[in-house]
Amino acid sequence: MSQIQALIEKARRYLRSTELLIHDGDYDSAVSRSYYAMFYSAQAALLKKKMTFTSHKAVISAFGQYFVKTGIFEKRLGRDLNIIFGERQLGDYESNFSISEDNARHAFESARGFVDQVAEWLKSDLSDD
Repeated sequence: MSQIQALIEKARRYLRSTELLIHDGDYDSAVSRSYYAMFYSAQAALLKKKMTFTSHKAVISAFGQYFVKTGIFEKRLGRDLNIIFGERQLGDYESNFSISEDNARHAFESARGFVDQVAEWLKSDLSDD
């Protein structure tokens, strides 16, 4: 299995975890898993273009620059990645902040769409090798 395939498989595994966390009412962790599903997918897309980055902000920025601004992916995907990154930061690091069930479900739906679109792009013949 290539590193790109491994990242997409990990993203899909995190989406399955997100569903369980939402069912258990752990919305902060659900948003965190949703974000990481998106993050791993973004890393896979960047790796397809032979790019790697060490920080979350660098991955998010590069995804926006090389995939959203160029029209490969809709602006909505870039916005969703940024918004859910921010929610993950709050849920993981702010003790007096709690993610709502609605936000957790929205993050999950956004993440699922993000992962699906990136995986589809990676499989397409239109992507560069």
